[in-house]
Amino acid sequence: MTDRTGADAPFAWRRIAVPAYGPSLLNGAAVGAVMPVAALRAADLGASVGQAAFVVALLGVGQLLGALPSGALVARVGERRALIGAGVLDVLALLVAGWAGTLWLMGLALLASGLASATFFLARQGFMIDLLPPQRLARGMSLLGGAMRTGQLLGPAVGAGAVAVLGVQGAYGVAVAFALGSLLVVVTTPDITREQEAARSAQQRSGVLRVARRHARLLLTQGLGVMVISALRHARLVILPLWALHLGLDGVDSSVIFAVAGAAELVLVYPGGWLMDRLGRVWVVAPLMLVLSAGYLLLPLAGSFAGLLAVALVMALGNGLGSGIVMTLGADAAPERDRGQFLGAWRFCGEVGNAGGTLGLSAVTAVLSLPAAALALGACGLLGWAWTTLWVSRSDRHRATSSAGQGMMVP
Repeated sequence: MTDRTGADAPFAWRRIAVPAYGPSLLNGAAVGAVMPVAALRAADLGASVGQAAFVVALLGVGQLLGALPSGALVARVGERRALIGAGVLDVLALLVAGWAGTLWLMGLALLASGLASATFFLARQGFMIDLLPPQRLARGMSLLGGAMRTGQLLGPAVGAGAVAVLGVQGAYGVAVAFALGSLLVVVTTPDITREQEAARSAQQRSGVLRVARRHARLLLTQGLGVMVISALRHARLVILPLWALHLGLDGVDSSVIFAVAGAAELVLVYPGGWLMDRLGRVWVVAPLMLVLSAGYLLLPLAGSFAGLLAVALVMALGNGLGSGIVMTLGADAAPERDRGQFLGAWRFCGEVGNAGGTLGLSAVTAVLSLPAAALALGACGLLGWAWTTLWVSRSDRHRATSSAGQGMMVP
């Protein structure tokens, strides 16, 4: 477990607000601006529906492929340099994706943007671990997740206005502006974790795969739970619009459902972090997985706009409660030595879950039906709930014992 001091007297949320959360909010806005129009941009370049779907999926492929290498990069150059490098790459990639003349070049640009995102989020997580006292770690990580979600709501709203005036490429212009703003915040704010990074740079480093083998038991227990959580979360973003299509709803109705659910997610962000800090991580992990699983199991009963909105709201509230949970569990488990490599392996678990949830949903839908896919995801979620609750409870007890031995108090 990472050994960080419990003395948090100098800590103040206002001191870290801009450097900690500003880049994540702006980065989330950049992604949010692009996602609704990426397929349209691919179609403008002559892509079929299948080709457009593949090109858009390359963003997620880049995040998956970049998880392990980004851990090695962060370990070698440090969080701040990695954030700057990822920011520069993301700005360039979005510029190319928005103005590429060929489909393959746009695809490569989205792949590069995914690689940049993997590095950005891993470096941001490590930065927050250095910044936050243990007693406020979960709240800080939850707010980080909330900042990303806020950006993902802001991006489409601003992007839609730009599209109305400038066409599809207007959304890419907005995305580039947000990504550039994120980079500028990183570059211009004080380097408040410089001492911690300097201390780690003097340590001997191990390879990512060696670190993953060293922590194999943890990655195969809690890491498997992270895969299930990520699968439930990511598949939700795919199945809800598919269900809207299944019901015959139009694009406006689907957009309203997503907008309302996205806003609802923010309601429980801070309370979820507070619960984790005060009572333990399992008090959020268990409700998160139960509520998401229940949402999938209830989805076949949603036969109207109101029914689908109700299910989407239930799932959104559960997901918002668990904002930052994957990052919090990773921070709890991260060793002081080779932390970047470990976080790369941890993020890889999450990205495998993201891909697995979507692929599993597609496979069951193709072989059986969309309602069957919803029920299968709900059943997997309940199995994952039992498994993850067991291991996170054990981790909570271990952390409580360690904190008591160090005389830490939870404010």
